[in-house]
Amino acid sequence: MAQKPSIPKGTRDFGPAEMAARNYMFDTIRSVFREFGYSPVETPAMENLSTLLGKYGDEGDKLLFRILNSGDAFSGIDLASYKMEDGQADSRSLSLKICEKGLRYDLTVPFARFVVQHQNELSFPFKRYQIQPVWRADRPQKGRYREFYQCDADVIGSKSLINELELVQIVDKVFSLFGVDVVIKINNRKVLAGLAEIAGAPDKVVDMTVAIDKIDKVGLDAVKQEMKEKGLDDDAIAVIEPVLTLKGSAREKISAMRPLMDGGSVSGAVSETGLAGLDELEELFGLVAAAGISQEVELDLSLARGLNYYTGAIFEVKARDFQIGSICGGGRYDNLTGIFGLPDMSGVGISFGADRIYDVLKGLGKFPEDVMSATKVLFAYMGGEETMYLLPVAKALRDAGVPCEIYPDQVKLKKQFDYADRKSIPFISITGEEERLKGLVNLKNLSTGEQKSFPAGDIDGMLAFIS
Repeated sequence: MAQKPSIPKGTRDFGPAEMAARNYMFDTIRSVFREFGYSPVETPAMENLSTLLGKYGDEGDKLLFRILNSGDAFSGIDLASYKMEDGQADSRSLSLKICEKGLRYDLTVPFARFVVQHQNELSFPFKRYQIQPVWRADRPQKGRYREFYQCDADVIGSKSLINELELVQIVDKVFSLFGVDVVIKINNRKVLAGLAEIAGAPDKVVDMTVAIDKIDKVGLDAVKQEMKEKGLDDDAIAVIEPVLTLKGSAREKISAMRPLMDGGSVSGAVSETGLAGLDELEELFGLVAAAGISQEVELDLSLARGLNYYTGAIFEVKARDFQIGSICGGGRYDNLTGIFGLPDMSGVGISFGADRIYDVLKGLGKFPEDVMSATKVLFAYMGGEETMYLLPVAKALRDAGVPCEIYPDQVKLKKQFDYADRKSIPFISITGEEERLKGLVNLKNLSTGEQKSFPAGDIDGMLAFIS
């Protein structure tokens, strides 16, 4: 029996129409990156597992796709030694022995590795963009895939908050070009660390942020329950909860947070780290106000971002008119390169989730109509001599930047019209023997029905008609 064709769950095929739309999206994002002085790089799909492990927290490590070593990966492995007391296999330890490589989980950690490895070839601050797929062994669901593209922009080698502002400006311009209203949420990991300090649980900051990061998905009560399960007591949660529900403008929220970080909480503790984070937020929102950002920018003190390497400002972007998770996110990382031997190299970046953005643009009907077809003019097949006659015309139009096709087979005109309709080709040329003998080329607008004949050499007239 023939095998039924299929693809792994959490992955997708994209046909010509989808790829035309995706390329429009990638080209738009790429053009904005370049406007702000970012240069392209690419890194391999696979990295050494040692590069990836421990950079995303325990939950992130579980989602890494590991690649089995080539050859007989189990040769020389004593499987009995990898059994736990309950008789189950210690798959984590075993995988480290038989898997030396893994598919990249994001583009940021490979970028940090790239910077350290090529540091003598780069000029700092170094601004790069990268548009490539990443993989996560996640449970597939709407808006969440196992293979998806990220479009990243990072600047490394500078601690200036001008870089954070620039990323907000990039987000603002990209979604303005797409015609999508978004809200840009900002917080600071120093504020979250300070919150853990004044709650009397500085050692629980990771557990706290992992729980808080789920608040939009599971709600406040579930977050409180998870924090309890992670060892935060009722007194700590009593300090944390009001901050997560704080209302008002960015200025009002920062003003309300300052006394809490300066000994005004129930615990009476002072957090210099938290105060420093509030200073950074105040400066950043001042820059945002001066820059005239058109999209909404909000200080969201419940925003945590689950990745452990963030140390300062963190960002998340959500579409206002389409129900889906975050479509863009990022933040400041102060010592990610230090893991690879280059300390004190601060960076900040933003990542556009291309697959979710595609779903948003498609769902809102924001893709331009003409982007769905690469072909603008179809020359119908009307006979061998007519095809020979049209070849130089098609070449001249292509040289002028107009995508053209010549239908290759002798079939009925209805079938050729159906072909043009299925491919959303806006113009067709039905140039038969009569037109050829007169030295003319016929063009028809399939949307309006208007048609006109031009001398074969009048490329300018044809361009004006189809523009």
